[in-house]
Amino acid sequence: MDMEEPPHLFLCPISMDLMEDPVTVSTGVTYDRRSIERWLFSYGRTTCPATMQPLVNLDLTPNHTLMRVISSWIDRGSPSSSSSSSPSTSSLSSPVHGLETPLSRMLAEERLRSALADLEETPFKVTALKNTRSCMVGDVAMQSVFVASGGVEVVGRVMAQALAESGVGGDFSAFSACEEAAAVLALLPLSDEASVGLVLAPECLRPVMVLLQRGSAEARLHAMDILTKISNAGAGDQWVAGIDVDDVLKSLLELLADEVSARLSSRALDVLLDVVERSPTGRAKAVEVGAVHVLVELLVVDADDRHVAERILLLLKRMCKCPEGRLAFAEHDLSVASVARTMLRVSDLATELAVKVLWLVSVVAPSDKVLEDMVLTGAVSKLLGLLHVESAPSTKQKTVRMVRINEVFWRQYPCFPTGLKDNLSLLD
Repeated sequence: MDMEEPPHLFLCPISMDLMEDPVTVSTGVTYDRRSIERWLFSYGRTTCPATMQPLVNLDLTPNHTLMRVISSWIDRGSPSSSSSSSPSTSSLSSPVHGLETPLSRMLAEERLRSALADLEETPFKVTALKNTRSCMVGDVAMQSVFVASGGVEVVGRVMAQALAESGVGGDFSAFSACEEAAAVLALLPLSDEASVGLVLAPECLRPVMVLLQRGSAEARLHAMDILTKISNAGAGDQWVAGIDVDDVLKSLLELLADEVSARLSSRALDVLLDVVERSPTGRAKAVEVGAVHVLVELLVVDADDRHVAERILLLLKRMCKCPEGRLAFAEHDLSVASVARTMLRVSDLATELAVKVLWLVSVVAPSDKVLEDMVLTGAVSKLLGLLHVESAPSTKQKTVRMVRINEVFWRQYPCFPTGLKDNLSLLD
Protein backbone atom coordinates (compact mmCIF):
# COMPACT_ATOMS: atom_id res chain seq x y z
CA MET A 1 0.00 0.00 0.00
CA ASP A 2 1.34 3.46 -0.90
CA MET A 3 2.26 5.74 1.96
CA GLU A 4 0.16 8.89 2.41
CA GLU A 5 1.55 12.30 1.42
CA PRO A 6 4.01 13.54 4.10
CA PRO A 7 2.85 16.48 6.23
CA HIS A 8 4.23 19.80 5.03
CA LEU A 9 6.31 20.16 8.22
CA PHE A 10 8.28 17.02 7.33
CA LEU A 11 9.48 18.34 3.95
CA CYS A 12 12.80 20.11 3.48
CA PRO A 13 12.13 23.73 2.34
CA ILE A 14 14.96 23.37 -0.22
CA SER A 15 14.39 20.00 -1.87
CA MET A 16 10.70 19.60 -0.91
CA ASP A 17 11.49 15.97 -0.10
CA LEU A 18 10.94 14.14 3.18
CA MET A 19 13.78 15.03 5.57
CA GLU A 20 16.13 12.20 6.49
CA ASP A 21 18.39 14.17 8.87
CA PRO A 22 16.66 17.41 9.95
CA VAL A 23 18.93 20.17 11.23
CA THR A 24 18.11 23.73 12.31
CA VAL A 25 20.04 26.87 11.31
CA SER A 26 20.41 30.08 13.30
CA THR A 27 17.16 31.57 11.91
CA GLY A 28 15.19 28.69 13.44
CA VAL A 29 14.28 27.06 10.13
CA THR A 30 14.83 23.30 9.79
CA TYR A 31 16.28 21.68 6.63
CA ASP A 32 17.51 18.28 5.57
CA ARG A 33 21.23 18.19 6.34
CA ARG A 34 22.30 17.20 2.82
CA SER A 35 20.36 20.05 1.20
CA ILE A 36 21.46 22.82 3.57
CA GLU A 37 25.10 21.67 3.53
CA ARG A 38 25.03 21.86 -0.27
CA TRP A 39 23.52 25.36 -0.07
CA LEU A 40 26.11 26.59 2.44
CA PHE A 41 29.29 24.77 1.52
CA SER A 42 28.96 23.86 -2.16
CA TYR A 43 27.39 27.13 -3.26
CA GLY A 44 29.00 29.34 -0.62
CA ARG A 45 25.75 30.98 0.49
CA THR A 46 25.49 32.68 3.90
CA THR A 47 21.73 33.25 4.04
CA CYS A 48 18.77 31.16 5.14
CA PRO A 49 17.18 29.77 1.92
CA ALA A 50 13.62 30.05 3.23
CA THR A 51 13.82 33.55 4.72
CA MET A 52 16.89 34.95 2.88
CA GLN A 53 18.01 36.43 6.22
CA PRO A 54 21.78 36.44 6.94
CA LEU A 55 22.94 33.56 9.11
CA VAL A 56 24.81 34.66 12.25
CA ASN A 57 26.76 31.38 12.09
CA LEU A 58 26.89 28.20 10.05
CA ASP A 59 26.06 25.83 12.93
CA LEU A 60 23.63 23.02 12.06
CA THR A 61 21.76 21.80 15.14
CA PRO A 62 20.13 18.36 14.86
CA ASN A 63 16.34 18.57 15.34
CA HIS A 64 15.89 15.36 17.32
CA THR A 65 12.25 16.03 18.14
CA LEU A 66 11.26 16.39 14.50
CA MET A 67 13.34 13.33 13.59
CA ARG A 68 11.43 11.23 16.13
CA VAL A 69 8.08 12.50 14.82
CA ILE A 70 9.05 11.75 11.21
CA SER A 71 10.26 8.26 12.17
CA SER A 72 7.00 7.62 14.01
CA TRP A 73 5.01 8.77 10.98
CA ILE A 74 7.02 6.47 8.68
CA ASP A 75 6.55 3.52 11.02
CA ARG A 76 2.81 4.16 11.21
CA GLY A 77 2.57 4.24 7.42
CA SER A 78 4.41 0.95 6.86
CA PRO A 79 2.34 -2.13 5.89
CA SER A 80 3.34 -4.04 9.03
CA SER A 81 2.27 -1.29 11.39
CA SER A 82 -0.94 -0.46 9.53
CA SER A 83 -2.21 -4.02 9.86
CA SER A 84 -1.67 -4.08 13.61
CA SER A 85 -2.48 -0.49 14.49
CA SER A 86 -5.36 0.33 16.76
CA PRO A 87 -8.45 2.05 15.39
CA SER A 88 -7.47 5.31 17.03
CA THR A 89 -4.02 5.25 15.44
CA SER A 90 -5.41 4.40 12.02
CA SER A 91 -7.89 7.22 12.17
CA LEU A 92 -5.09 9.73 12.56
CA SER A 93 -3.82 9.01 9.07
CA SER A 94 -7.24 8.78 7.44
CA PRO A 95 -8.44 11.76 5.39
CA VAL A 96 -10.81 13.78 7.53
CA HIS A 97 -13.30 14.25 4.69
CA GLY A 98 -13.54 10.46 4.37
CA LEU A 99 -15.36 10.35 7.76
CA GLU A 100 -17.57 13.39 7.23
CA THR A 101 -21.32 13.56 7.55
CA PRO A 102 -23.45 15.96 5.47
CA LEU A 103 -23.71 18.24 8.51
CA SER A 104 -19.95 18.33 9.14
CA ARG A 105 -19.41 19.05 5.44
CA MET A 106 -21.80 22.00 5.59
CA LEU A 107 -20.05 23.33 8.68
CA ALA A 108 -16.61 22.97 7.05
CA GLU A 109 -17.79 24.86 3.97
CA GLU A 110 -19.25 27.62 6.14
CA ARG A 111 -15.97 27.91 8.09
CA LEU A 112 -14.09 28.27 4.78
CA ARG A 113 -16.42 31.06 3.62
CA SER A 114 -16.09 32.80 6.97
CA ALA A 115 -12.30 32.54 6.83
CA LEU A 116 -12.29 34.08 3.35
CA ALA A 117 -14.47 36.94 4.53
CA ASP A 118 -11.98 37.76 7.32
CA LEU A 119 -8.78 37.05 5.38
CA GLU A 120 -8.06 40.58 4.17
CA GLU A 121 -8.55 42.12 7.62
CA THR A 122 -6.86 39.62 9.92
CA PRO A 123 -3.36 40.55 11.14
CA PHE A 124 -2.46 36.84 11.16
CA LYS A 125 -2.60 36.26 7.42
CA VAL A 126 0.06 33.53 7.24
CA THR A 127 -1.78 31.38 9.79
CA ALA A 128 -5.14 32.05 8.15
CA LEU A 129 -3.79 31.12 4.72
CA LYS A 130 -2.19 27.94 6.07
CA ASN A 131 -5.52 26.92 7.61
CA THR A 132 -7.33 27.68 4.36
CA ARG A 133 -4.90 25.56 2.41
CA SER A 134 -5.03 22.64 4.86
CA CYS A 135 -8.82 22.35 4.58
CA MET A 136 -8.60 22.06 0.76
CA VAL A 137 -5.72 19.58 0.38
CA GLY A 138 -6.98 16.56 -1.53
CA ASP A 139 -10.58 17.80 -1.36
CA VAL A 140 -11.86 18.82 -4.80
CA ALA A 141 -15.27 19.76 -3.43
CA MET A 142 -13.78 22.24 -0.95
CA GLN A 143 -11.60 23.69 -3.70
CA SER A 144 -14.74 24.27 -5.75
CA VAL A 145 -16.38 26.00 -2.78
CA PHE A 146 -13.28 28.18 -2.43
CA VAL A 147 -13.44 29.27 -6.09
CA ALA A 148 -17.22 29.78 -6.05
CA SER A 149 -16.92 31.91 -2.89
CA GLY A 150 -14.54 34.35 -4.56
CA GLY A 151 -11.44 32.82 -2.99
CA VAL A 152 -9.20 33.44 -5.98
CA GLU A 153 -10.05 37.17 -5.96
CA VAL A 154 -9.51 37.44 -2.20
CA VAL A 155 -6.18 35.63 -2.23
CA GLY A 156 -5.09 37.69 -5.24
CA ARG A 157 -5.76 40.91 -3.34
CA VAL A 158 -3.95 39.56 -0.28
CA MET A 159 -0.92 38.74 -2.44
CA ALA A 160 -0.85 42.21 -3.96
CA GLN A 161 -1.22 43.87 -0.55
CA ALA A 162 1.44 41.67 1.03
CA LEU A 163 3.88 42.31 -1.80
CA ALA A 164 3.36 46.08 -1.50
CA GLU A 165 3.91 45.98 2.27
CA SER A 166 7.04 43.86 1.97
CA GLY A 167 8.47 46.24 -0.63
CA VAL A 168 7.86 49.42 1.33
CA GLY A 169 9.22 48.44 4.71
CA GLY A 170 11.03 45.20 4.03
CA ASP A 171 8.38 43.41 6.08
CA PHE A 172 9.36 39.75 6.11
CA SER A 173 6.02 38.58 7.53
CA ALA A 174 4.23 40.32 4.65
CA PHE A 175 6.38 38.53 2.09
CA SER A 176 5.68 35.24 3.90
CA ALA A 177 1.97 35.95 3.50
CA CYS A 178 2.53 36.49 -0.22
CA GLU A 179 4.31 33.12 -0.45
CA GLU A 180 1.57 31.36 1.51
CA ALA A 181 -1.10 32.90 -0.71
CA ALA A 182 0.68 31.48 -3.75
CA ALA A 183 0.66 28.07 -2.07
CA VAL A 184 -3.13 28.32 -1.83
CA LEU A 185 -3.50 29.18 -5.52
CA ALA A 186 -1.08 26.41 -6.53
CA LEU A 187 -3.38 23.91 -4.83
CA LEU A 188 -6.26 24.73 -7.18
CA PRO A 189 -6.79 23.10 -10.61
CA LEU A 190 -6.96 26.54 -12.31
CA SER A 191 -8.53 24.88 -15.32
CA ASP A 192 -11.67 27.01 -15.77
CA GLU A 193 -11.62 30.23 -17.76
CA ALA A 194 -12.87 32.40 -14.89
CA SER A 195 -10.15 31.31 -12.43
CA VAL A 196 -7.42 31.66 -15.06
CA GLY A 197 -8.65 35.16 -15.89
CA LEU A 198 -8.45 36.18 -12.24
CA VAL A 199 -4.90 34.87 -11.87
CA LEU A 200 -3.87 36.71 -15.05
CA ALA A 201 -5.00 40.03 -13.55
CA PRO A 202 -1.91 42.25 -12.94
CA GLU A 203 -2.49 42.44 -9.17
CA CYS A 204 -2.26 38.64 -8.98
CA LEU A 205 0.19 37.80 -11.77
CA ARG A 206 2.82 40.33 -10.67
CA PRO A 207 3.30 38.77 -7.17
CA VAL A 208 3.54 35.32 -8.77
CA MET A 209 6.35 36.55 -11.03
CA VAL A 210 8.13 38.22 -8.08
CA LEU A 211 8.01 34.92 -6.17
CA LEU A 212 9.41 33.13 -9.20
CA GLN A 213 12.38 35.50 -9.14
CA ARG A 214 13.14 35.92 -5.43
CA GLY A 215 10.90 33.64 -3.41
CA SER A 216 12.00 30.66 -1.35
CA ALA A 217 12.51 27.32 -3.10
CA GLU A 218 9.00 26.23 -2.13
CA ALA A 219 7.45 29.53 -3.22
CA ARG A 220 9.18 29.30 -6.60
CA LEU A 221 7.80 25.81 -7.04
CA HIS A 222 4.30 27.09 -6.28
CA ALA A 223 4.75 29.99 -8.70
CA MET A 224 5.80 27.61 -11.47
CA ASP A 225 2.85 25.32 -10.66
CA ILE A 226 0.50 28.25 -11.15
CA LEU A 227 2.10 29.29 -14.44
CA THR A 228 2.12 25.73 -15.78
CA LYS A 229 -1.57 25.25 -14.94
CA ILE A 230 -2.75 28.46 -16.60
CA SER A 231 -0.60 27.65 -19.62
CA ASN A 232 -2.13 24.17 -19.86
CA ALA A 233 -5.54 25.84 -19.66
CA GLY A 234 -4.74 27.66 -22.90
CA ALA A 235 -3.63 31.00 -21.48
CA GLY A 236 0.10 30.64 -22.03
CA ASP A 237 0.30 33.50 -24.52
CA GLN A 238 -1.45 35.82 -22.08
CA TRP A 239 0.80 35.28 -19.08
CA VAL A 240 3.98 35.41 -21.17
CA ALA A 241 2.82 38.70 -22.71
CA GLY A 242 2.54 40.26 -19.25
CA ILE A 243 6.06 39.57 -17.97
CA ASP A 244 9.59 40.93 -18.19
CA VAL A 245 11.10 38.11 -20.26
CA ASP A 246 14.69 38.93 -19.31
CA ASP A 247 14.06 38.73 -15.56
CA VAL A 248 12.05 35.52 -15.80
CA LEU A 249 14.62 33.78 -18.00
CA LYS A 250 17.45 34.72 -15.65
CA SER A 251 15.52 33.39 -12.65
CA LEU A 252 14.72 30.09 -14.40
CA LEU A 253 18.32 29.60 -15.52
CA GLU A 254 19.57 30.37 -12.01
CA LEU A 255 17.31 27.62 -10.65
CA LEU A 256 18.56 25.18 -13.27
CA ALA A 257 22.22 26.07 -12.69
CA ASP A 258 21.91 25.67 -8.90
CA GLU A 259 20.17 22.28 -9.21
CA VAL A 260 18.46 22.90 -5.89
CA SER A 261 16.04 20.01 -6.38
CA ALA A 262 14.88 17.70 -9.15
CA ARG A 263 11.28 18.95 -8.82
CA LEU A 264 12.32 22.58 -9.18
CA SER A 265 14.53 21.81 -12.18
CA SER A 266 11.79 19.81 -13.89
CA ARG A 267 9.22 22.57 -13.39
CA ALA A 268 11.71 25.26 -14.44
CA LEU A 269 12.32 23.45 -17.73
CA ASP A 270 8.58 23.33 -18.42
CA VAL A 271 8.17 27.06 -17.78
CA LEU A 272 11.31 27.86 -19.79
CA LEU A 273 9.89 25.92 -22.75
CA ASP A 274 6.70 27.94 -22.46
CA VAL A 275 8.52 31.28 -22.45
CA VAL A 276 10.83 30.36 -25.34
CA GLU A 277 7.93 29.09 -27.43
CA ARG A 278 5.38 31.82 -26.75
CA SER A 279 7.41 35.01 -26.44
CA PRO A 280 8.42 36.63 -29.76
CA THR A 281 11.81 37.47 -28.25
CA GLY A 282 12.03 34.45 -25.94
CA ARG A 283 14.46 32.37 -27.98
CA ALA A 284 16.92 35.18 -28.67
CA LYS A 285 16.71 36.47 -25.10
CA ALA A 286 17.31 32.98 -23.69
CA VAL A 287 20.46 32.59 -25.79
CA GLU A 288 21.59 36.07 -24.76
CA VAL A 289 21.37 35.32 -21.02
CA GLY A 290 23.30 32.04 -21.33
CA ALA A 291 20.60 29.40 -21.68
CA VAL A 292 22.59 27.18 -24.05
CA HIS A 293 25.53 26.95 -21.65
CA VAL A 294 23.28 26.12 -18.66
CA LEU A 295 21.30 23.52 -20.60
CA VAL A 296 24.42 21.75 -21.88
CA GLU A 297 25.85 21.62 -18.36
CA LEU A 298 22.57 20.20 -17.06
CA LEU A 299 22.47 17.62 -19.86
CA VAL A 300 25.96 16.44 -18.93
CA VAL A 301 24.69 15.61 -15.43
CA ASP A 302 21.15 14.41 -16.20
CA ALA A 303 21.48 12.73 -19.60
CA ASP A 304 19.87 9.53 -18.28
CA ASP A 305 16.76 11.27 -16.92
CA ARG A 306 14.28 10.96 -19.79
CA HIS A 307 12.02 13.79 -18.64
CA VAL A 308 14.92 16.22 -18.24
CA ALA A 309 16.91 15.12 -21.30
CA GLU A 310 13.99 15.36 -23.73
CA ARG A 311 13.10 18.88 -22.59
CA ILE A 312 16.69 20.07 -22.74
CA LEU A 313 17.10 18.68 -26.26
CA LEU A 314 13.85 20.34 -27.34
CA LEU A 315 15.08 23.67 -25.96
CA LEU A 316 18.48 23.27 -27.64
CA LYS A 317 16.79 22.48 -30.94
CA ARG A 318 14.70 25.63 -30.74
CA MET A 319 17.67 27.81 -29.79
CA CYS A 320 19.92 26.35 -32.48
CA LYS A 321 17.46 27.53 -35.10
CA CYS A 322 18.91 31.02 -34.69
CA PRO A 323 22.55 31.95 -35.52
CA GLU A 324 23.27 33.12 -31.97
CA GLY A 325 22.09 29.80 -30.57
CA ARG A 326 24.27 27.78 -32.95
CA LEU A 327 27.27 29.95 -32.07
CA ALA A 328 26.70 29.46 -28.34
CA PHE A 329 26.36 25.70 -28.91
CA ALA A 330 29.62 25.56 -30.89
CA GLU A 331 31.50 27.49 -28.21
CA HIS A 332 30.76 24.97 -25.45
CA ASP A 333 33.33 22.17 -25.37
CA LEU A 334 30.85 19.56 -24.13
CA SER A 335 27.82 20.44 -26.25
CA VAL A 336 28.29 17.85 -29.01
CA ALA A 337 29.34 15.09 -26.62
CA SER A 338 26.39 15.66 -24.26
CA VAL A 339 23.84 15.65 -27.10
CA ALA A 340 25.40 12.58 -28.79
CA ARG A 341 25.35 10.71 -25.49
CA THR A 342 21.54 10.75 -25.42
CA MET A 343 21.22 9.04 -28.82
CA LEU A 344 20.13 5.37 -28.73
CA ARG A 345 20.18 5.59 -24.94
CA VAL A 346 17.43 7.71 -23.40
CA SER A 347 14.36 7.33 -25.64
CA ASP A 348 13.26 7.40 -29.27
CA LEU A 349 12.18 11.01 -28.87
CA ALA A 350 15.55 11.99 -27.37
CA THR A 351 17.34 10.35 -30.30
CA GLU A 352 15.14 12.17 -32.80
CA LEU A 353 15.71 15.54 -31.08
CA ALA A 354 19.47 14.95 -30.79
CA VAL A 355 19.70 14.27 -34.53
CA LYS A 356 17.81 17.51 -35.24
CA VAL A 357 20.18 19.48 -33.02
CA LEU A 358 23.24 18.01 -34.72
CA TRP A 359 21.64 18.66 -38.12
CA LEU A 360 21.22 22.34 -37.31
CA VAL A 361 24.84 22.77 -36.20
CA SER A 362 26.52 20.57 -38.81
CA VAL A 363 24.47 21.15 -41.97
CA VAL A 364 22.42 24.34 -41.67
CA ALA A 365 25.41 26.35 -40.43
CA PRO A 366 28.44 24.08 -39.92
CA SER A 367 31.63 25.12 -38.14
CA ASP A 368 34.94 23.27 -38.17
CA LYS A 369 34.89 22.98 -34.37
CA VAL A 370 31.49 21.29 -34.28
CA LEU A 371 32.39 18.94 -37.14
CA GLU A 372 35.63 18.02 -35.41
CA ASP A 373 33.85 17.43 -32.09
CA MET A 374 31.30 15.20 -33.80
CA VAL A 375 33.90 12.78 -35.11
CA LEU A 376 36.16 12.91 -32.02
CA THR A 377 33.36 12.39 -29.46
CA GLY A 378 31.82 9.46 -31.32
CA ALA A 379 28.74 11.36 -32.51
CA VAL A 380 29.39 10.26 -36.09
CA SER A 381 29.62 6.63 -35.01
CA LYS A 382 26.33 7.04 -33.14
CA LEU A 383 24.73 8.48 -36.26
CA LEU A 384 25.90 5.53 -38.33
CA GLY A 385 24.57 3.20 -35.68
CA LEU A 386 21.12 4.68 -36.26
CA LEU A 387 21.13 3.14 -39.74
CA HIS A 388 21.06 -0.33 -38.17
CA VAL A 389 18.02 0.22 -35.95
CA GLU A 390 14.43 1.20 -36.55
CA SER A 391 13.85 4.95 -36.37
CA ALA A 392 11.66 7.61 -37.94
CA PRO A 393 12.27 7.99 -41.72
CA SER A 394 13.01 11.70 -41.31
CA THR A 395 15.64 10.90 -38.66
CA LYS A 396 17.37 8.40 -40.95
CA GLN A 397 17.26 10.80 -43.87
CA LYS A 398 18.87 13.56 -41.82
CA THR A 399 21.50 11.11 -40.59
CA VAL A 400 22.47 10.00 -44.10
CA ARG A 401 22.57 13.54 -45.44
CA MET A 402 24.70 14.72 -42.52
CA VAL A 403 27.29 12.05 -43.17
CA ARG A 404 27.29 12.51 -46.93
CA ILE A 405 27.60 16.30 -46.71
CA ASN A 406 30.43 16.21 -44.17
CA GLU A 407 32.20 13.03 -45.32
CA VAL A 408 35.12 14.88 -46.94
CA PHE A 409 35.87 16.84 -43.76
CA TRP A 410 35.57 13.82 -41.47
CA ARG A 411 37.77 11.53 -43.61
CA GLN A 412 40.88 13.42 -42.52
CA TYR A 413 40.51 11.93 -39.01
CA PRO A 414 41.86 8.41 -38.32
CA CYS A 415 38.85 7.65 -36.09
CA PHE A 416 36.39 8.13 -38.95
CA PRO A 417 34.58 4.80 -39.58
CA THR A 418 36.14 2.93 -42.49
CA GLY A 419 32.90 1.14 -43.37
CA LEU A 420 31.14 4.36 -44.30
CA LYS A 421 30.03 3.31 -47.77
CA ASP A 422 28.56 0.06 -46.47
CA ASN A 423 26.55 2.00 -43.88
CA LEU A 424 25.27 4.53 -46.40
CA SER A 425 24.27 1.82 -48.84
CA LEU A 426 21.67 0.60 -46.35
CA LEU A 427 19.25 3.28 -47.52
CA ASP A 428 20.24 3.28 -51.23
